[in-house]
Amino acid sequence: MSFSAPLFQSSIQSLPLVSRGKVRDIYAVGDDKLLLVASDRLSAFDVILSDPIPHKGRVLTALANFWFEKLSHILPNQLTGIPPESVVAPEEAAEVAGRSIVVKRLSPLPIEAVVRGYLIGSGWKDYCQTGSVCGLPLPFGLQLASRLSEPLFTPATKALFGAHDANISFSEAEKLCAKAVADGNRLCNEARDAALALYREAADYALERGILIADTKFEFGVDDKGALHLIDEVLTPDSSRFWSVDTYQEGVNPPSFDKQFVRDYLETLAWDKKAPAPKLPAIIIAKTSEKYREAFLRLTGQPFH
Repeated sequence: MSFSAPLFQSSIQSLPLVSRGKVRDIYAVGDDKLLLVASDRLSAFDVILSDPIPHKGRVLTALANFWFEKLSHILPNQLTGIPPESVVAPEEAAEVAGRSIVVKRLSPLPIEAVVRGYLIGSGWKDYCQTGSVCGLPLPFGLQLASRLSEPLFTPATKALFGAHDANISFSEAEKLCAKAVADGNRLCNEARDAALALYREAADYALERGILIADTKFEFGVDDKGALHLIDEVLTPDSSRFWSVDTYQEGVNPPSFDKQFVRDYLETLAWDKKAPAPKLPAIIIAKTSEKYREAFLRLTGQPFH
């Protein structure tokens, strides 16, 4: 397999397959660890597109690892430090190189921990209808992409594959967590506090590099001692909305360094947002790949190789 060839789906045979998500393929490594393989798949409106984005999986992995290390003082995370090439067959090492991590096997909280610093996306739609976001009242007269006076924790459900996540109130999030894990109310409150702390530190750092983090989602898991961990991916172009400080303007939807670029293109088409998705033109694929790599460069200070 060519290192640079896009990977739509992994084909690891030496480990049991646990599941395939929108982007990541998950394999069991013994009873207590998992191998997460970030493919080059891209989903939009909860539909997986048929066209992979070159380098996407490796950019996501490298950027997430950057943030895991940078933010590790706030909360423990899923990383084990085990090289992914060491847990697969030798002939499969090239397939996992650069796009995989070996993580602790943890019990995930049943919510998406969304933090919003700006009023955009479903938060904007909620505000237009109710004057609130997830039941949190906001001042009258805010515009599209307005900066919020304080970041908001706005949890969402984890929808089944192919369905849409739904914004919920914090009390609803507490109930979901209480049903799913022991001491769920405490863990939900810890997740909220951790998500806000993670967002604030990351947003301050990104601002120094000319990027606004409009919103992002975190996921959390719990170990067998009840300790909360940061899991999945963190502050990548797939899980976040990145805007350039130079082009930000209140009242308009700013250009982004994430898959919103693809969403905006798809919105111009007569598509009902159900599978199968339209094919992407080569220019959209190339520009999307470029945006992912530019986000990596601007946030880490290092070009992506």
